[in-house]
Amino acid sequence: MKKKRKVIGWREWVGLPELGIDAIKAKIDTGATTSSLHALDIETFQRDGQDFARFQIHPFQKNTKITIQTEAPLIEYRTVRSSNGQESSRPVILTKIVLFDEIWPIELTLANRDQMGLRMLLGRRAIRKRFLVDPGSSYRDSARVPNDPQSGSD
Repeated sequence: MKKKRKVIGWREWVGLPELGIDAIKAKIDTGATTSSLHALDIETFQRDGQDFARFQIHPFQKNTKITIQTEAPLIEYRTVRSSNGQESSRPVILTKIVLFDEIWPIELTLANRDQMGLRMLLGRRAIRKRFLVDPGSSYRDSARVPNDPQSGSD
């Protein structure tokens, strides 16, 4: 018997608990293979022979006062083609994501997304076989809405 999939909207509040992020807006993009996270001041280093990335995140749009500095194991560098066709090499990390009551590991490329609409892009590889997407709705997981007054609804 197949598990009934939950329906998510074109944007959702998600959590990244291993990175210290309780809530960040993610655009659900079924046209993108990989997921991406807004990151600043990215530096790589080694700890006990393992590669890591250390970076900063402004989790809320239009709010640079809240900054989270975090780190995660570095998997690799990957060439990614943006929506305008530009290719760039980006660091890729592995971390856990929370949406509704599900927690699972995803790969995230790190990139400066200041010019993009939302701080995170959730690609089809991360949601495949887990959710259905309703492009006419948003924020169906209301349990994750943060208390930040500047987080807005857009």
